[in-house]
Amino acid sequence: MAAVEERAPAAILDPEEARRMRAERIERIGKWVLPMLIMIAAIGLWDRVCVWNEIPQYILPRPGVVLQTLWTDAALLFGSLLFTLRITFLGLLLAVIGGVGLAVLFAQSKWVEMSFFPFAIVLQVTPIVAIFPLINIYVNNQTAKLLLCAWIVAFFPILSNTTLGLNSVDRNLLDLFKLNKASRWQQLWHLRLPAAMPYFLGGLKIAGGLSLIGAVVAEFVAGAQGQSSGLASRIIEAGYRLNAPRLFAALILISITGIVIFLVLSLISHLILRRWHESALKQER
Repeated sequence: MAAVEERAPAAILDPEEARRMRAERIERIGKWVLPMLIMIAAIGLWDRVCVWNEIPQYILPRPGVVLQTLWTDAALLFGSLLFTLRITFLGLLLAVIGGVGLAVLFAQSKWVEMSFFPFAIVLQVTPIVAIFPLINIYVNNQTAKLLLCAWIVAFFPILSNTTLGLNSVDRNLLDLFKLNKASRWQQLWHLRLPAAMPYFLGGLKIAGGLSLIGAVVAEFVAGAQGQSSGLASRIIEAGYRLNAPRLFAALILISITGIVIFLVLSLISHLILRRWHESALKQER
């Protein structure tokens, strides 16, 4: 007797599910397309304003001239960019080490937190341009001066967010750990640090941009004294020479660098949290 193959009927997609999938696809595409369209429109408007008003190149260069400057001055600009990036990432690394270490210390002792947290606030609220003259007097090494400024600016978001995360542990879970005779180290490693991870990553995304800002601001102050080799010094030099295309090119590099730092840190945060934390899970529409 010949075997008869029976085909399973094709699955019929629920209309609500189809609508949700279509909305997700449109949102996924629009998240990238809309900003690109707005950016292209802004660049086009910038170019047209320069043409319509016949603005001189030394006041407002056209986008094409800025791109050409990026290409012709690439060796100078990207060399300065590497210097700025080195200060930025070293400052961020020191901020992570110092901020997390001090936050753990705060979580272990309320007396330590009450004693030292006001000093961290003072560092945060004091403008870096006001602190730099003192740093310039007491620190001889130029790289150390810039690094210290980047660290000061990036330190507080990591410290405050991580401290908040370590203190936001579910009290029921904490009582459960204590009931099972867990040591302070076990509570820290198995409960407090995992609970603080989303807070730390949020502070890290903020600190990444701030470390770049701190490095550039410190370079501006040092560059005015002829002691810096970063992008800020290129901007100061271009301003003195009325070389607006190079000035805009350096500004664009700084902006792109900040965007890339934020996107990379956001990706790292998503990869760490995507399997277990609500902030990284797909939300139901």
